[in-house]
Amino acid sequence: MKVMTARDAKNHFGEFLDSARREPVVVTKNDRPVGIMLSLEDAKDTLFADFFIEKESGYEEWLFGKVSKTMAQVANGTSTLHEHADAMARLKGRLESRIKKTV
Repeated sequence: MKVMTARDAKNHFGEFLDSARREPVVVTKNDRPVGIMLSLEDAKDTLFADFFIEKESGYEEWLFGKVSKTMAQVANGTSTLHEHADAMARLKGRLESRIKKTV
């Protein structure tokens, strides 16, 4: 992870942006970290993206309902949890099949 002072980030803004496209850049002031610059590509894999995506009306209630139902099913033994890698592979497969249907 690259580190730049706030002054260098300001004086070399183009380089700062180029660096952030390759890897996260920590910005310091008075030798203390004060911020971080992430590319959009890096941010999409984090929860940061949720702050910038406008959600449809009722989304929060729908999500809460889905999570609550799933946790209840896990608690009463009618469903199980998957390891992260397996869950991500399943999700990827579902997304790919939906994309193929729309093309």
